[in-house]
Amino acid sequence: MDGDKSSVSAVPRPLLSATDGMLLVVGMVVGAGIFKAPSIVAGNVGSGMEFALVWIAGGIASLCGALVYTELSGRFPETGGEYRFLQRAYGGGPSFVFAWSRMTVVQTGAIAAVAFVFGDYAQQILPLGTKGAAIYAALGVAALTGLNLAGTPQSKWLQKVLSASLVIALAAIAIAGLMAPPLRELAAAGKAGAGGLGLAMIFVLLTYGGWNEVAYIAGEVREPRRNMLRILVGGILAITALYLVVNFSYYSALGLEGMRASNAVAADVMRRVAGEGAATLIALVVCVSALTTMNAAIITGARTNYAFGRDFGALRYLGAWRETGSAPANALRVQGALTLVLVLAGSFTQDGFSAMVAYTTPVFWTFFLLCGIALFVFRARHGRPETFRVPLFPLVPLVFCATCAYMLYSSINYVRFAVSFGNAVLAGSVVMALGIPLYFLARGK
Repeated sequence: MDGDKSSVSAVPRPLLSATDGMLLVVGMVVGAGIFKAPSIVAGNVGSGMEFALVWIAGGIASLCGALVYTELSGRFPETGGEYRFLQRAYGGGPSFVFAWSRMTVVQTGAIAAVAFVFGDYAQQILPLGTKGAAIYAALGVAALTGLNLAGTPQSKWLQKVLSASLVIALAAIAIAGLMAPPLRELAAAGKAGAGGLGLAMIFVLLTYGGWNEVAYIAGEVREPRRNMLRILVGGILAITALYLVVNFSYYSALGLEGMRASNAVAADVMRRVAGEGAATLIALVVCVSALTTMNAAIITGARTNYAFGRDFGALRYLGAWRETGSAPANALRVQGALTLVLVLAGSFTQDGFSAMVAYTTPVFWTFFLLCGIALFVFRARHGRPETFRVPLFPLVPLVFCATCAYMLYSSINYVRFAVSFGNAVLAGSVVMALGIPLYFLARGK
């Protein structure tokens, strides 16, 4: 097609083991959020017990979602994830709008948001001027997209290295926090912030977000009907345990008031233990975490675009799978270009990260809710599956759907009124709506 032997007849190969998938889950979820969210969460709870409970609640909600996605993935063990779920539940129109939104808003916006986190911290290590964060963000997107173009084996190897490095770094921070002498004047709980538990849960669930991405590589997982359960449930349980340990170390070292007053809670923990020189170490850790999340998002995002292109002749360029390296090369190129456009747009805002969160979050939770409802649609049409079944049906999927609905409402309110990025919210909604006329044009062709 273009010299790299991409072909619409080539198909994904099952190259990923259960361990590869679990590391992908860890890489998608454990990102910059664990370095940003705890201080905001602490500001909206009234005690250390509440602080622990909201993180446990986030793990339970994510586990409910993982169980729902395990049944969905068992029904449709193929590359495409949520795109395929929506297509089979609601038809071509909603799935087209979702795939369009994911390509232009959700996934590219998420990659750009994390790229800005990487840029902000890389700028602290080696400043590149007023636009240094955006420059680093663009370089990170370009480099990781290039690596994924080299092939799935290379990208999954990098994911293993980055995920392992991140877990080791977080373990070191946790140990440092537990070893730091507690501050008695910071140990007592103060008043919770104005947002209360609702706002705390927004940031907790944002920090847990990303586990659903593994559904997009079901077609490349060995024995997917068995291994998807191990990947999703095992990954969520490991992440929940890691978050509880890390947050307990933050609380042990700084106390609730200390976390509330901190803008960089992990840095403040390390500063108590190792002094100012630890700030550079924390910047490196956050850079690693951001790269881990970006790489996993690039891997999974391109798979949706690939499935998208195979279904619509007008988009067949996206549906070519390159046999060499087993990668959706064209989908990766388009995704990388769109992400760089968003990085450029974000560079002209006051805070690129917040702008990208505002741009993506309401659209993301809209389709997440539709995927949860899709499980009820499939149960009504086809009954219980022969493979994995969600336990305690319908309670577990109802908890997941209620969580999605609450997060949709909260994300619209938060980004409009708390972050003051209403234009970004509107832009994301408008781009999503453009998928409706585009669907009729693509269907006609």
